[in-house]
Amino acid sequence: MSERRVRKTEAKRSFERLPLNALRVFEAVATRLSFAAAADALHVTPAAVSMQIRTLEEYLRVPLFRRSGRAIALSAEGALLLPGVRCGLSELQQAMQQLRQDRSGGALNISTVASFLQKWLLPRLPQFHDRYPNIELSIHTSRASVDFAQGDFHAALRMSSAPTPGLYNEKLLDEWFLPVCSRELLDRHGPLRTPADLKRYPLLRSSDESWSLWRHPGADADWQERGAAFDDSLTVLAAAEQGQGLALTRWTLVAQDLADGRVVRASERVVPCPRVYYFVCPESYLALPKLQQLLEWLRGMAAAFPRPDSAAALLGSGTARVTAAARGPAAPQRAPISAPRQSRPRKVAR
Repeated sequence: MSERRVRKTEAKRSFERLPLNALRVFEAVATRLSFAAAADALHVTPAAVSMQIRTLEEYLRVPLFRRSGRAIALSAEGALLLPGVRCGLSELQQAMQQLRQDRSGGALNISTVASFLQKWLLPRLPQFHDRYPNIELSIHTSRASVDFAQGDFHAALRMSSAPTPGLYNEKLLDEWFLPVCSRELLDRHGPLRTPADLKRYPLLRSSDESWSLWRHPGADADWQERGAAFDDSLTVLAAAEQGQGLALTRWTLVAQDLADGRVVRASERVVPCPRVYYFVCPESYLALPKLQQLLEWLRGMAAAFPRPDSAAALLGSGTARVTAAARGPAAPQRAPISAPRQSRPRKVAR
């Protein structure tokens, strides 16, 4: 394709030279067949209306109105143009109204990990829907990074050991590891008093919840982690509920199962997780009212979520004793942004 033809194609696709204001004035005059009435509707002077119509006629090189004294009527060319102008202006107005509505309601696309969604977020979602019925949450589960510049996600909930550079980060929840099992298994093998007691149990493990994270540093240096391994935290917890072994799990995933008696705690020892839950989004997205409403709701849910109390926990109790979080909503943490503010949003770390 020649350079001249390329330039011609690009010009056809450009809307920069379209006299949009003149087209809006034309529609007002054609509807009322009066320059004065159109000027009143548009809150401008009749001279300004007349100038816009003259500009449009010169642009199209055809007369749009027939003038007879102070009366006007559409010309054949004007009558041909009017339906398309009305259709275009109507679609443009609808698109802008939809955009304004979508700032406060409509779809809100969130990415998070499946385990956190199923065990912590999902049971609380009815409260969000009752409070914000106009927001349609669309939640995608993945462990992969989120590229806000390429995708249509508004925010992500991720476990991370540090804020993600170049994005808005706000810590929502701390996390802890604790061992759990079925009541029958605990009665059979007894509680864990020392790391050596792990040898009595069939262990369940995953790459995210390694038993090395729970054991005392330096205890049984020759100890090797053994037992059934799974690639999913929820599968490990399900196996523990079925009595298949002792699972090291995260507090956010097991708190409700403990309260319901599906599993019991096998030890008083609770270990902080090196990763925490962050709410992450491009900083510019915080201007969306619907995103602010989601964030405020998440802050409230996180503040109300209890923390495990390892000292006061009743060993072997299905309803573990917990202390409510006395803290208020976590302060937002903004990671250093090395790129210029105009740069595209970076990816979210896992």
